[in-house]
Amino acid sequence: MAHPFNPVYLLPLAEVVPSAKSDPALIERAKETLRAIGMFPLHVRKEIDAHIADRFLEAVWREALWLVKDGVATTEEIDEAIRMGFGLRWGQMGLFETYRIAGGEAGMKHFMAQFGPCLTWPWTKLMDVPEFNDELVDLIAGQSDAQSGKYSIRELERIRDGNLIGFLRVLKDRDWGAGRVLKAHDAMLRKAMADPTPDTAAPLELAHMRVLPGWIDYNGHMTESRYLFAASETCDAFLRLIGADLDYVAGGHSYYTAESHILHLGEAKLGDALTGTVQVLSADEKRLHVFIRIARGDQTVATVEQMLLHVDMTAGKTCPAAPEVRARLMPIATAHAALPRPEAVGRHVGQRKA
Repeated sequence: MAHPFNPVYLLPLAEVVPSAKSDPALIERAKETLRAIGMFPLHVRKEIDAHIADRFLEAVWREALWLVKDGVATTEEIDEAIRMGFGLRWGQMGLFETYRIAGGEAGMKHFMAQFGPCLTWPWTKLMDVPEFNDELVDLIAGQSDAQSGKYSIRELERIRDGNLIGFLRVLKDRDWGAGRVLKAHDAMLRKAMADPTPDTAAPLELAHMRVLPGWIDYNGHMTESRYLFAASETCDAFLRLIGADLDYVAGGHSYYTAESHILHLGEAKLGDALTGTVQVLSADEKRLHVFIRIARGDQTVATVEQMLLHVDMTAGKTCPAAPEVRARLMPIATAHAALPRPEAVGRHVGQRKA
C-alpha cells in the first residue's frame, strides 16, 4: 500500500507499507514507480496502525485538544505556535536533525543527556484523550470559525498551496528536504531526454505543471502572473539543462531576462495539466533568444518570447557564457535553426494578426 498526503499534487511523501508476505521485488518496483512521478517513497519497516507520519499528527492533535479544553490556548494560538516556531524548522529539517543542532557541537548524545530526564515530567497528556462530546466539538469549531471563518475553504486551499509552492521552490533551489526530491525528478526527466539533432529537432519539452487552486482568479481562470510563472519554470529548466544552474549562479554568472513578450491564446482552468516547451531562436556567446509555449494538451494557451543576456554578476555587465555552457547550448541552437519560425515571434503589443 502507498499512503500519500494532502495535497497529493504538492507533497512528495508516500509511505510504502508492505505486509510480511509482500514480494520484495514488487515493493521495489512500487518505489521506483513513485520516484518516476516525483514522489518520495518512505518504506515503513513494519506494518503498524497509522504508519509513521499520522502517528505524529495524532500525538500533536491529542495535545492540542487538551490545551483548548483546559483553556490554555485557543485554536489560533496553537496554530501560531506551530507556524511561527517549530513548524518552520520541521518543514526543512525534521525532528532529529533539529534536535541534533540543539545539542551543540556535542551533538545528539549531549541533547539526550540534557533533555532526556524531562520525558518523565508531567508536561503532556499524550496517553489521555479528552472526552469527545458536543461541548468539546462546539468549543473547537467555534474557535476555528473565529480564527479562519473569514476565508472560504477554496481560499484557504489557495493560500496553503501558494505557500507550499514557495517553500518547495526555496528547498529545491537549496537541494534540501522535499526540494531535493523535486530536483532529482527534474534531473531524471532531463537524462531521459534525447539530445536534439537537425534531423530530429523539436521544441524541448521541459516542464509539466498542473493548475492549482492558488493559480486561479475569481473567474476560475489561471491568473496572468501564473502564465509568467509557468514560462519561468520552463525557462529555468532549460537553463539547468545547459548547465546555467544554481552552482553556475553561485560562481557569479547568470542569464538575465532582458525582454519578454507574452501572448495569451487560451484559458487554463483549475486542474488543467500544462506542458512547457522551449525553442531556441538564436544564441551566441552573450545572448539567448527563446520561444516558450505553454500548452494544455494540443492547445497552446500562451507563448512567451524572451531575450536573455549572459551577465557577470560581480561586474554588473554582459560577458561570454562559460565554454561548457556554450558547448551544451550551441548544438541545440543549431538543431532548432531547422525548425519553422513561430508566427508569434517579433509581435508587439496591439499588433494585429496577419
